[in-house]
Amino acid sequence: MKASRIAAAGAAAGITVLALSAPAFAHVSVQPEGTAAKGGYAVVNFKVPNERDDASTTKLEVTFPSDHPLASVMPEPMPGWKIEVTKSKLDKPLEMHGEKITEAVTKVTWTADGKGIEPGYFEKFPLSVGQLPEDTDELVFKALQTYSNKEVVRWIEVPQKGQEEPDNPAPVLELSAASEDGHHDSAAGDDSDAKSAEKASAETAASDSTSSDSTDTTARVLGIVGIVVGAAGVAYGVLAGRRRTGA
Repeated sequence: MKASRIAAAGAAAGITVLALSAPAFAHVSVQPEGTAAKGGYAVVNFKVPNERDDASTTKLEVTFPSDHPLASVMPEPMPGWKIEVTKSKLDKPLEMHGEKITEAVTKVTWTADGKGIEPGYFEKFPLSVGQLPEDTDELVFKALQTYSNKEVVRWIEVPQKGQEEPDNPAPVLELSAASEDGHHDSAAGDDSDAKSAEKASAETAASDSTSSDSTDTTARVLGIVGIVVGAAGVAYGVLAGRRRTGA
């Protein structure tokens, strides 16, 4: 009985560790480099983990919110990926830097021209975006992740406050308040000001990126430790049972 309880406890510990570590790298997400302030510009990263053991991620499609269109969306060149930016006419023109904008980016597609994201790895897809809206606290994007075996995972379910996270949550970008002095990063300046703000944001976020990668590594290590502990517990229980039978 004692051996059985030890085995059960070991297995439960392994399952618990896995359950706690899995959310750290479970789905497609979006995070700003530094902050994403209302009315300003930001560099954001769509973080895409490969969740399959026998297939690579070969395509990512990100659809932009139609209720809060973004006039400026610029991808960063990525070796091994072809990038396509899709624009559409706006029902209601936007005004930016004194000019009327009649179209906005509705989708960005990354297609691998090589191996893509192989099993056990993740990759970040950066975009410079703006001008961020001032009348909402978040932007919801919808993403499609395609694997080399033709499987498509649709990250399109909108998370609801006060409810459990859906199985396939859409990436959500949280927007921070504008600065107290009334400036919105580079929103009131020209394109050169926007690029300067993006560069500064990228530099200040270097430590955040390192911390995020470290978190994923820790989660994976904890998961492996949990499996080892669980397996050891089961093995101990079986061995103890055999010894009692032999006696």
